[in-house]
Amino acid sequence: MVGEGRKPKAVIVGGSIGGISSAHALILAGWDVLVLGKTTSPPTGSPTGAGLGLNSLSQQIIQSWISKPPQFLHNTTHPLTIDQNLVTDSEKKVNRTLTRDESLNFRAAHWGDLHGVLYESLPPQIFLWGHIFLSFHVANEKGPVIVKAKVVKTGEVIEIVGDLLVAADGCLSSIRRKYLPDFKLRYSGYCAWRGVLDFSEIENSETIKGIKKAYPDLGKCLYFDLASGTHSVLYELPNKKLNWIWYVNQPEPEVKGTSVTTKVTSDMIQKMHQEAEKIWIPELAKVMKETKEPFLNFIYDSDPLEKIFWDNVVLVGEAAHPTTPHYLRSTNMTILDAAVLGKCIEKWGTEMLESALEEYQLTRLPVTSKQVLHARRLGRIKQGLVLPDRDPFDPKSARQEECQEIILTNTPFFNDAPLSFASVTSSI
Repeated sequence: MVGEGRKPKAVIVGGSIGGISSAHALILAGWDVLVLGKTTSPPTGSPTGAGLGLNSLSQQIIQSWISKPPQFLHNTTHPLTIDQNLVTDSEKKVNRTLTRDESLNFRAAHWGDLHGVLYESLPPQIFLWGHIFLSFHVANEKGPVIVKAKVVKTGEVIEIVGDLLVAADGCLSSIRRKYLPDFKLRYSGYCAWRGVLDFSEIENSETIKGIKKAYPDLGKCLYFDLASGTHSVLYELPNKKLNWIWYVNQPEPEVKGTSVTTKVTSDMIQKMHQEAEKIWIPELAKVMKETKEPFLNFIYDSDPLEKIFWDNVVLVGEAAHPTTPHYLRSTNMTILDAAVLGKCIEKWGTEMLESALEEYQLTRLPVTSKQVLHARRLGRIKQGLVLPDRDPFDPKSARQEECQEIILTNTPFFNDAPLSFASVTSSI
């Protein structure tokens, strides 16, 4: 119970976009927050990470959080108004259009840029960087949450007491593991090579001229290239950057249960370049080859959870719904999680925290569960993998009605994700 005259306090584990989004939402709800980040300093401006897409609702939510003029977010992102699927003939090295949808209405951003925008609008004293979360327990029945963390610089173990614990610690959430010890991530069957090519100093090079000729709507289009048993993604980011992803079918790696970035060797990168030249048109293969420090993710998701809060502990973002990244939804899901959590807590008040968390769960689970399963299906279709209700998708011979299934606007709740339980029940 929160004493009279004292603000309630939330401890947020995770300093990534889920954690700082939760901080924004809870501060607006009238709470004090403390964010534990394991990195020794904020990752703002870090080259780590890649591109992401923000839908119109996420843009509105972010704008309501940040202390910037209305045009700021628009000026620091890039339009993504077209969703275009292509099919590549790997032998002839040509591609053609499968589908084109000009109603996407997304904005593209680099992960580091978005993190910086959100981080810089929060008071710096709420962050404890260089603090590794160790454990927690709830005192008595529905009492305060006591969190233990290790200070990286000194090795000291400290205790932090809060009224709410927010798990924004990613798909491998150690907080979730306490409540769901048998939970396992599900390997998708493929990995993803990712990279961002900064072309600010090579804008007039043959590589950049070539890629812009081959993909003439770069700057406003989200391109998907499908070949036999594989697909790639290409779109432009602000500040003259190209973001690309290449999904490759392969067995699950020996290090199981991870979707974090995997270390790559120069031999692995060279082999990737050689394979790219075999599969993709030369213009795309050149972009991949000229990208510095490409990285590799093994892609996991999970079957939808049945519960995302216990007592005064709640999951947000990838901790609540590990998902495959095929419909530009993961970041948007995370931002909406935070916004809904904040609105529910503000609505019910501190004394009715359990009711607030119950409404958060009732609002988000029907939405995120459908979106996770849709992303799984979309990834398997584009990778030519087996599904129980259809033959493997062959982009070279696919009929028009088959191609409609890969258009992003077919995603459940694509444009109307609800902010309250009442609007969920009216939408399903």
